[in-house]
Amino acid sequence: MLSFVRNQRFVRDRNGLMTAEQFRRLALSFPEAFESSHVNHPDFRVRDGKIFATLAYPDKNWGMVKLTPEQQGEFVQAEPEVFQPVKGGWGRGGATSVRLKAATQTILGPAMAAAWCHAAPKKLAREFEANLK
Repeated sequence: MLSFVRNQRFVRDRNGLMTAEQFRRLALSFPEAFESSHVNHPDFRVRDGKIFATLAYPDKNWGMVKLTPEQQGEFVQAEPEVFQPVKGGWGRGGATSVRLKAATQTILGPAMAAAWCHAAPKKLAREFEANLK
């Protein structure tokens, strides 16, 4: 997945900024993704229940994608107005806040795909990546 992320161009596409509903639709577009809830926030999980994204934390203006620390560094460096590490240990582990009003599908899509692949069972993630080629 990291090669997929590195090959993406981070193009500023201001035609439509991300809303909570668009974030939700994007998260649910991945294979076997489903919505649940954790600590009173909507979250998005894959097959075995691993969270790859959440909405409305710390408030309704934010989302979160669960990346590896290396991926987090790449996304934060490429789009610092969109991505920032979550504070504390979760952030050091790759949890990355997404400022919805600064994000677009073009920018968030690769990060969401990386988060989904990181949480998905390995075979399912490999099948997904093979379909991208």
